[in-house]
Amino acid sequence: MSKVIRVKYEKGVLKPLEPLELREGEELLVKIVVAEERRRVLRKYRGVLGPVPKDLLDRFMLEAEEQ
Repeated sequence: MSKVIRVKYEKGVLKPLEPLELREGEELLVKIVVAEERRRVLRKYRGVLGPVPKDLLDRFMLEAEEQ
């Protein structure tokens, strides 16, 4: 299973912003992407090839991050 989730970093701990269906003690690989950097890329390229709804761009960015 591969899934991109949003987390918040608080007091040295990454806290998921949505429920996770994981087994206790399950080991995961984590890729860190700063949300503001992602937003900067979206702002830069939004509309380059014509008008695109923000929710569609968000979906494509999430799919690309899963690759």
